[in-house]
Amino acid sequence: MIKNILVPIGTSSDSFHTLQYATDFAAEFGAKIYVMEVFNVSVGAGKSLANVEKKVAKSSNEHVRAVIEKVDSKNVQINIATYNGDIVDGLKDIDKELGIDLIIMAPRSNDVKEELYLGYTSGRIVKRTDIPTLIVPKGTTLKPMKTILTVFKSGILKRKRILDPLISIQKMSNAKVNLLMVKTPGYSDDDLKINTALMDISSQLTLTEAPSTYLGVLEHLQSQQPDLLCVFRRKRGFFKNLWEKDTIPKSEFSSRIPVLVLSVKKD
Repeated sequence: MIKNILVPIGTSSDSFHTLQYATDFAAEFGAKIYVMEVFNVSVGAGKSLANVEKKVAKSSNEHVRAVIEKVDSKNVQINIATYNGDIVDGLKDIDKELGIDLIIMAPRSNDVKEELYLGYTSGRIVKRTDIPTLIVPKGTTLKPMKTILTVFKSGILKRKRILDPLISIQKMSNAKVNLLMVKTPGYSDDDLKINTALMDISSQLTLTEAPSTYLGVLEHLQSQQPDLLCVFRRKRGFFKNLWEKDTIPKSEFSSRIPVLVLSVKKD
């Protein structure tokens, strides 16, 4: 069950759109939202870190409140979480304290380069935490998810609860889950084994061959027109080499629909 949703926001003037999507999403689950803004304060000799941090935290808090005021809360409880330090460390600390079930964010946060799908900040959030993440293109409004395309190279999942966010979304939307297994060069017979929990929630399974998992999914995005793309964050999975860097150019990957990234630890 999705109970706690974290929404990182940057300084973008339209960050409230992502928060509105997250609020609409949370309303469907009866979930709480934690809006997170990170700042990084360090001071030179002779200055009081506590005083500077307090002032910056106050300014950050005011910015977050201004964003929240633009949103129709729909009786969803929206909390503020600010953090002084690195965003990845902050996410891990908040997750440890609260138990975050899902991060909802835009593909790019503070990075305005149009050629990037994931900017530096959003890329680090997805790649360097183990928290399931829903990447929502800016301006997207929540609509019923009739079809979810779940793509993978290997059907092996070491823990069933990896699928919890996908199962929750499927039940909430009464969606059809279509599985797409992409056989890439060097695949093993073990890769062709598919976790029973994944099979249990699926309506159909398609096998295809392609040089990469991403190339294998392109034609099926066109033919199936899914409302949500679900992928796994693993060393040998959907993004493969893309996970090695903190930004992803649109030339290498882009999506006009929300992308659910499920994390597979120690894979």
